[in-house]
Amino acid sequence: MVSPRSITKSESEEPTLRLAVLIDADNAQATVIEALLAEIARFGEATVKRIYGDFTAPASSSWKKVLQKYAIKPIQQFAYTTGKNATDSALIIDAMDLLYTRKFDGFCLITSDSDFTGLAMRLREEGLMVLGFGEKKTPDAFRNACHKFVFTEILRSAPTHESGEPPTEAKAKKKSTKTKTTAKAIEQKPQFPEEFVLTALEQSVDDTGWASLGVFGSYLTKLQPDFDSRLYGYKKLSDLVKAKKDLFEIEERQTSGSSRKTLYLRAKN
Repeated sequence: MVSPRSITKSESEEPTLRLAVLIDADNAQATVIEALLAEIARFGEATVKRIYGDFTAPASSSWKKVLQKYAIKPIQQFAYTTGKNATDSALIIDAMDLLYTRKFDGFCLITSDSDFTGLAMRLREEGLMVLGFGEKKTPDAFRNACHKFVFTEILRSAPTHESGEPPTEAKAKKKSTKTKTTAKAIEQKPQFPEEFVLTALEQSVDDTGWASLGVFGSYLTKLQPDFDSRLYGYKKLSDLVKAKKDLFEIEERQTSGSSRKTLYLRAKN
């Protein structure tokens, strides 16, 4: 069984985990699916990809356009009774069936619904990694039940003009609208949690007072599953550490038996 500690990898490691990706169509956005699957690929291989919802409903029309492209298996669930969520039940039942096959190292639950908190906890009890993906409105209960939780807002990248030519007025207007939408999603950047980060660093240092970037990242995730350097404007944790020169001293050390260097850090006095 794979240890949850393996969730925090050095940036050069190759993902090896077999993951089951289960999507709640009622509480997830199709617009981020490409970036979402790319994010999942950082952790392992999505060997199963299933999505649950009522695809006869207008609300699910956006998902129908991407299912075939990304090889996601739709599981149709009709809303037989008002107020009862058949989608949740079907996803949970399938998750337990997949769990007992013992073929997976972890599960990716794509939802902003706290109803899956119990499922996440149950999967963790079996020693499996649980990765959660949802919007910032996702309740703390579900976020903290996951080993790692990623906000889907940070997966929405700003549009870029690829041709190198000046955009036409129509394109410029369209681009401006998209940019405003993206900016609105990320404009409420949270305050950098300096005290929390330094506490995590204090717990991750070795006897010499230094911590490797991988160990430091592991402690950050253990203490706060939804911690993500991208929330604070940095693509990678290493970028954040290097930028915060007022907080950290850093060293790059040669890895024994390898040409690769490992980043080490400690709190600045």
